[in-house]
Amino acid sequence: MKVKDILSKMQSNNSLAVSFEFFPPKTEKASLNLFEAISDLEPLKPAYVSVTYGAGGSSQKLTRDLIVQIKKKTNLCVVAHLTCVGQSRQEIHQVLEQFDQEGIHNILALRGDPPKGQKDFEPHPDGFEYAADLVAYIKARFPHMGIGVAGFPEGHPDCPNRMDEMDHLKAKVDAGADYICTQMFFDNRDFYDFRDRCELAGINVPIVAGLMPITSRKGVRRMSELALGCRFPAKLMKALSRADNDEAVARVGVHWATKQVMGLLENGVSGIHFYTLNKSKAALEVYRSLGVGDSESLSKVEPL
Repeated sequence: MKVKDILSKMQSNNSLAVSFEFFPPKTEKASLNLFEAISDLEPLKPAYVSVTYGAGGSSQKLTRDLIVQIKKKTNLCVVAHLTCVGQSRQEIHQVLEQFDQEGIHNILALRGDPPKGQKDFEPHPDGFEYAADLVAYIKARFPHMGIGVAGFPEGHPDCPNRMDEMDHLKAKVDAGADYICTQMFFDNRDFYDFRDRCELAGINVPIVAGLMPITSRKGVRRMSELALGCRFPAKLMKALSRADNDEAVARVGVHWATKQVMGLLENGVSGIHFYTLNKSKAALEVYRSLGVGDSESLSKVEPL
């Protein structure tokens, strides 16, 4: 089933679509830890899970291998990330054919970040320059596939003009994207503003809100260094400053994420996507804080 159909079905049933994101492990130990996390999260009945994708060589194979394992070992719907970085159209077509043959029919189409050591994105000479081009290619050649794209509530780090940014996003939707999944954010007002601007731009597909509960000071610093466009509200920073160890930091992170989920529920969000970093604890703690045992129960949570 396409993600857009899952979102529509859950909305008609007054249920909230919750999803989780993982990345391919590079060692056997990391793989065992990942599947432990997946086993922990599967009882939450997620609408789907997604797997990130790196450009070039082994990272592509790791992504495909992980997707196939999840599909074979679980009952979860899987979304495969696909980027334009470092690949020709022919290479991208081959990847799509492989996904199709494995029964993977949901793609998150991304331009992708520059490879490590490269400052700016440079398209492959025979590749795609923009995510919209990739979306159009998938739509034309694999019309049975569902396609999601990324959105940036706080602005795309490579596009300082917010009006141009919305034009680029609309181009992705006009090319055939079914839904938008946002980059992480820590102030719900940024998401609501983004959603309103999408409506003004004529973008009428579901918008899934991306959240990442903070689990450590190192994680906060890493998010800042990666220039993901994340800003940390003063209230959140004050709460983190009072935490004297990572355990306390994680409690603050779970509390903050729980409040975000509550606010998003009250404001009719189409879905919530947790960036898990291949760990289950933070997401599980958010569910426990809300007093629910699975995603289907989230929509029944009453405002505090």
